[in-house]
Amino acid sequence: MRYISTRGQAPVLNFEDVLLAGLASDGGLYVPENLPHFTVEEIASWAGLPYHELAFRVMRPFVAGSIADVDFKRILEETYGVFAHKAVAPLTQLGANEWVLELFQGPTLAFKDFALQLLGRLLDHVLAKRNERVVIMGATSGDTGSAAIEGCKACENVDIFIMHPHNRVSEVQRRQMTTILGENIHNIAIEGNFDDCQEMVKASFADQGFLKGTRLVAVNSINWARIMAQIVYYFHAALQLGAPHRSVAFSVPTGNFGDIFAGYLARNMGLPINQLIVATNRNDILHRFMSGNRYDKDTLHPTLSPSMDIMVSSNFERLLFDLHGRNGAAVAALMDTFKATGQLAVEEDRWTEARRLFDSLAVGDEATCATIAEVHAETGYLLDPHTAIGVKAARECRRSLALPMVVLGTAHPVKFPEAVEKAGIDAVPQLPPHLADLFQREERCTVLANDLKTVQQFVSAHGNRGKPL
Repeated sequence: MRYISTRGQAPVLNFEDVLLAGLASDGGLYVPENLPHFTVEEIASWAGLPYHELAFRVMRPFVAGSIADVDFKRILEETYGVFAHKAVAPLTQLGANEWVLELFQGPTLAFKDFALQLLGRLLDHVLAKRNERVVIMGATSGDTGSAAIEGCKACENVDIFIMHPHNRVSEVQRRQMTTILGENIHNIAIEGNFDDCQEMVKASFADQGFLKGTRLVAVNSINWARIMAQIVYYFHAALQLGAPHRSVAFSVPTGNFGDIFAGYLARNMGLPINQLIVATNRNDILHRFMSGNRYDKDTLHPTLSPSMDIMVSSNFERLLFDLHGRNGAAVAALMDTFKATGQLAVEEDRWTEARRLFDSLAVGDEATCATIAEVHAETGYLLDPHTAIGVKAARECRRSLALPMVVLGTAHPVKFPEAVEKAGIDAVPQLPPHLADLFQREERCTVLANDLKTVQQFVSAHGNRGKPL
């Protein structure tokens, strides 16, 4: 499998090099040169497979030529063996043809575990083979950071630096990051917002001279391996609900467009997905594009669903690449325009093409809490605020009541007690046993100014397991 950049100027890479590259050298994102496609018969034959075996069949073409089958099977079995539920991603029914796909059964109680438990093991395998050491530098609006640290904490050849916006993540999210105290783990609270953190990551990838010889690896959803891992659970859910002989719809809480882009890829690989709903909060850049062909920056508003408090959706560029016939020069020109003006739109026919599959809804905090309360009253089931946004969008936007509608359940409600309380629900969600003492654990975190040079100096001084790089 070969990978190309969305901007058309970076070298073509194999999977191993894409895993380590993250952002392409031309500023674009890597995508497969050719997407694998499965027949109806192939997909039907996967019904009933354990999750790790399904994952092997879906992802094998993406790693072909870089990781031997026997090693990849072992890595996948180890990855999904740490999840709390034997089904790994169980489905819970809320109503007639309405389901929540529980993606929070992993170690950090968020969907990011599906990709980042895998990413850590892939890095360990590849870096050991290469006898190479790398620095992970990531930005998180809440869940990516803890999942990255949990997934990579045991990696022998990795130093991890995770930035989060100071005082803008929930206490559970923060503590899941700051209470893991390995010598190679560094939590940085930036006096800014998530987009400031993400911009510093991108700038650091563009100029890595401060690392003095080593290299950066991305754990954000710009890393292709994360998108690849997320494709699997679309197949997993659809197979349980009658695919490939029946179409399925999905509602996806998303801020960075990575999770829903994985669903778009699953459809292009042969899975019969009839509709994908972009479910977002007040920070609605994706909804503004899907509903009105306006992709423009706006003021960032803190919400009860902080993992989606994002002004610019990094993975949206991957969709733009396809909408423009995989023309890298056209995408580069669009992104230059966006960088200069903070705005972009596409030709009407390209936007119409996107709307054939995608619908969208932006949901405010009040409606989010009302949905949490409504579902709890109807079923006794407790939603986190992001999943509640997915449920609200599904109920508002679904095109057919005859097709199963699957809402991606992105996080456990225990991570967002403020939203549960504001929904008027007395039942306090409890931490699972492996996190029961989270609030008593020692924390370690460094607060830094919203300044690129300051952050890079910190990384340079504290890499290599606490020794200067």
